[in-house]
Amino acid sequence: MTIKKGAIGIVFSKDRSQILIIKRRDVPIWVLPGGGIEDNEQAATAVERELFEETGLQVAVSRLVGTYEPINFLTAETFVFECSPTVLLPDKFEPQAETQKVAFHPLNKLPEPFFFLHAEWVQDALLNAKEPLVKKMTSITFFALIKNILCHPILLLRYLLSRLGFPINQ
Repeated sequence: MTIKKGAIGIVFSKDRSQILIIKRRDVPIWVLPGGGIEDNEQAATAVERELFEETGLQVAVSRLVGTYEPINFLTAETFVFECSPTVLLPDKFEPQAETQKVAFHPLNKLPEPFFFLHAEWVQDALLNAKEPLVKKMTSITFFALIKNILCHPILLLRYLLSRLGFPINQ
């Protein structure tokens, strides 16, 4: 199974104290919105599409935060973008087909479980580097996989079932 390249979007509140995150339906963890880049699709277009599909919010890419390269077959090259809403933010977000919840959360009080790699990407975005970062995804290792299997076996089972075409939606 080949993993598609990914496009992830970070939407900050105006004061940059909160970020827009989603709680997935298939595996109930909090993550940044994003997903796979389709064939012949640009990464920036993919992140705008994915953000709309997962949050209902129309955005435009503000900048490329970084390109993250895999160190093993557990991940694929991923592009992380900072995005800005192109429409007025709603008072409340409605869940979408792939999401249980959509909300802004304070950076210092992210809900659990929040995917640790996405927390790293948020910290990279907060650096406001002049040039996009190019980094290896060193935290996605076989050791981390085993640790997560032991700590969160139900989440892993839900993930595997969803990948096999048997999602458990709530």
